[in-house]
Amino acid sequence: MPITFESVMLRSPEPERAAAFWSALLHRETREDTEGILLPGSATQAGLRFASGRAHSALKNRVHLHLSRAARTQQQTIAAAERAGGRLLGSGNVPAGSYAVMADPAGDEFCVIEDENSYLAGCGPLGEVTCEGTRASGLFWSAVLGWPLVWDEGEETAIQSPEGGTKLAWSGDAVDPARDPSRQAFVLVCASPELATELARVEALGARVVDSSSATTTVLEDPEGVEFLLRSA
Repeated sequence: MPITFESVMLRSPEPERAAAFWSALLHRETREDTEGILLPGSATQAGLRFASGRAHSALKNRVHLHLSRAARTQQQTIAAAERAGGRLLGSGNVPAGSYAVMADPAGDEFCVIEDENSYLAGCGPLGEVTCEGTRASGLFWSAVLGWPLVWDEGEETAIQSPEGGTKLAWSGDAVDPARDPSRQAFVLVCASPELATELARVEALGARVVDSSSATTTVLEDPEGVEFLLRSA
């Protein structure tokens, strides 16, 4: 597919703090450009991008990152997150065999998955990006990226690159219209000669153009009204 998945963009008032936290936790270098601060991914690990935007609202986020076992155990990952400025939510107690819910310095929730979890085994340290959205979202993104469904139960879906790694998943819940649709967004990249063709293809799949005023980045909405960016490489 000419379109590639670059990153999950996370907006906050202090993107530098959030980027520094995730850089330390995932051992990734940062790269600044006109769209913010990028922590580049790889063929099997989703990139993360940090940009200026609104603060975390009283509502839980639409998108959560799930950290799975790779080089570190769950307890080691929790300790590393706390050293970098993260915190455990709730009582702070993590029952044996359960995931831990944490927040980064921007207040954005993420989970550290239990070591024995087989669903994310082999997916790498950033095992999953889980999103609010129905099965229609999973089918849409599978078609956009050319990634197969690796989970399809009821309204819950997940897709994964044919090369493996980070899964993109949808909970089956309808998207809450009260949430800011632009605070967390997927960023896609396409070679400039293919941009018009790919833009027409994603529109045919059900996307809607929101803003095409930029020469390099088009803002779109998926069929459930969630914003994403398509950038020319």
